[in-house]
Amino acid sequence: MPILDIELVHGDGDSPPAASVTQALADAAGRVFGSAPGRTWVRVRSLGASQYGENGTTAAPGELPVFVTVLHAHPPQGEALAAEVLALTQAVAACVGRPPGQVHVQYAPPGAGRQAFGGTLMT
Repeated sequence: MPILDIELVHGDGDSPPAASVTQALADAAGRVFGSAPGRTWVRVRSLGASQYGENGTTAAPGELPVFVTVLHAHPPQGEALAAEVLALTQAVAACVGRPPGQVHVQYAPPGAGRQAFGGTLMT
């Protein structure tokens, strides 16, 4: 069951993403992972540009990033991981209207043996 935490950096005067964007992200991620309905979970947070910085420069409004953290029980490896990263990056970019170059994906350590759902440890 993949879990995605997505943090969108946006202009300070902009509204946070609508529920429809969150659902679109969940649906797109589910397609990338080949998940059955209800098996990919997405949490979206927004971060105002005044709460984001880059050393030595200021990000222009069109350059604000999207950070994605993926938790898999058993993440793919090698070429499968590279293919998943590319597909997920493109899917997230399309859903939030940002260029793929502004989407940054990080994989958490495998969740098996350390993530529980409803008191049951994931194996």
